Formats: sequence, structure tokens, C-alpha cells
Amino acid sequence: MKKHNFNAGPCVLPKPAIEAAIDAIRDFDGTGIGILEISHRTPGWERIMAETEQLWRDLLNIPDEYAVLFLGGGASTQFFYLAANLLNKKAAYLQTGVWAKKAIKEAKFYGEVEVVASSEDKNYSYIPKGYTIPTDVDYFHITTNNTIYGTEIHEDITSPVPLVADMSSDIMSRPVDVSKYALIYGGAQKNVGPAGVAFVIVRKDILGKADRKLQTMVDYRTHIGETPKDNSMFNTPPVFSIFVMHETLKWVKDLGGVEAMHKLNMQKANLLYDEIDRNKMFVGTAVKEDRSIMNVCFVMAEEYKDKEADFMAFAKERGMVGIKGHRSVGGFRASIYNACPLESVEALVACMQEFEKKN
Repeated sequence: MKKHNFNAGPCVLPKPAIEAAIDAIRDFDGTGIGILEISHRTPGWERIMAETEQLWRDLLNIPDEYAVLFLGGGASTQFFYLAANLLNKKAAYLQTGVWAKKAIKEAKFYGEVEVVASSEDKNYSYIPKGYTIPTDVDYFHITTNNTIYGTEIHEDITSPVPLVADMSSDIMSRPVDVSKYALIYGGAQKNVGPAGVAFVIVRKDILGKADRKLQTMVDYRTHIGETPKDNSMFNTPPVFSIFVMHETLKWVKDLGGVEAMHKLNMQKANLLYDEIDRNKMFVGTAVKEDRSIMNVCFVMAEEYKDKEADFMAFAKERGMVGIKGHRSVGGFRASIYNACPLESVEALVACMQEFEKKN
């Protein structure tokens, strides 16, 4: 039976990236040595590092004044990295979910944090509107997509202060105007590779302004080299994770880049949301204008609450993997990241329709 992977992360990867990774484990770059044991100081690996950075720059049109870094750990590590580097006295945060709340907690170690707006009052089912970004802060932080609650900020907002964004779960899913941000970061394991590496896109002129003394590894400037092949090479990088990222981004580029990716993602999301809205057994949890195109959250309609376990078992029998909702929301969550094929979304929709007919 074919399996349809809707896991929230680590997520489904493109088949070409998986095949390339298998080949590289056996023999990297014709060296006779596998990618898991290759030295990161070999010319072949330096080429991969430079190519991976260039893929990021090409796909997102990243201006020259930004550094692109690949660092160990995930977005949770960046919660305190960015605050250590950027927060002098006060920062502003938009609280739209668990991960935003955790980022706020870490930032408070370095200075005052002002929460300008929060959607916690309705279990993060919407993106706050009509708030004012304060001008007396060092930066304003947003989480663009909320994996647990299925909400998303769909456009690049204009900020009067440096804008910082956690884009862990929607990076490369749509075009982004990088010039509107001072720093973009995230874990790779949603859209651009496996777990183990975080990406950081940072405008270099905002660094070095914090009054505090930074540990060597926490200072972003430590990881910016003189040439692309030197970036993120101060210490041994997460080689395998970056290699799979390299292959994943090649796949995105071959498909037509983020514009083509966004078109496909909208097709998948619209197909699934249309079924949720049509099917009398299911109800979406996020307000419609803020629905995520990456993480689709839904629950059983009130009169069918007793059928939740039945549907979970029914879907599992038909190859659906990872659709159990987070405990904060309950119900179901289908994560339909870039590499999730349209075929899988069609299979889930057919499964929902079949369950409706039977009940």
C-alpha cells in the first residue's frame, strides 16, 4: 500500500533528493568516500557549500548585503542566537502560537520584550490584525507560519524597525521579499531538508551593535566567511543535512522556483480546504483568511465527535501517515509541504469523502 506522508516535521522529501543522498552515502563526488565520512575541507564539499548558498540566493533573490548561514541545531537555538545578537534594550514580538511564545521566553534573557498582539485568546486560530509596531524597539519578530494551529501570515509586512521572521515551516513555499527583513531563520526539516541544520539570512549591517560580549559561536559574524565557500565553516557544519538541502533546492529550482512551488501549494491547499468546507463531518479550526497553505488543521463536526478515532483508523488503513492533530488543537493536521505530492492530497480528500458516505 502506498503511504502518504503528512508529518509536520521531519517532513516528506523530494524523491530526487533522497536518491542523491543514498548515492552520496556510498560515494560522494567520485571520491570513493561516503558523504557521512567525507572531510568538510575537501574541494568537493566546499563546492557544495557555495552551491547551496547560491541556490538560496537565486530562489529568493537574496541581495548581496545579506549573509546566508547554515548552522547546527534548529530554530529553537536561533530563538536565543538572534536575541543575543540584536536585542540591546527592548524587542517587540507578535504572539501567534507555541513557537512564537517560546521565542519570546528566550528573548527575555537578553532584554525587555513587548508583545504587541496575541491570538492566544482564541487558541491561536487567527493572525492578529490592527496592531501597531512600536518604533522604540531593536526589532520586531514574527512567526510567519504556525504549524500547530494552521495559521499563516501570507504577505511580507512593512515594519518601521528591523523585521525578524521565523520561517521554519513556510520558507520556499512562496516568493518572499527578503529586503523587507533584517533577519530570516528557521529549521530545515519542513521544506528544505532533514533535521539537523538551521538557515539564517541576515543583513550584515545589523550585526555587531549589541552592547553585550558574545560567545564566539553565538556571534553571527563568526560564521560569515570571506567567500561563500567559507561561510558556516568556522567549525564542522552538519554536512549530511546540508547536502540533502542542496539536493532539495535543486529540485525546487528544476520545478520552476518558488513561484511554481507557490502555485502548486495553493492548488493542494485549496483542494483540501474545499473538501473540509464541503464535507459535513469536518470543520476547519483556523479562520479562513489566515489559513495556512502548509499545515491544514481540522476537527470532526460537533455532531460527529464520537467518530474521531474511527476516522483516524480509517485513514491509517488507506495509507495516511501523520495526520493526528497536535494535542493543543486535537483532531487532524495534514502538513502539505513543498514535497508533498498533489496525489497524496487527492488521496486524503478521497478518504474523507469515502468516510462521509459510510457514516
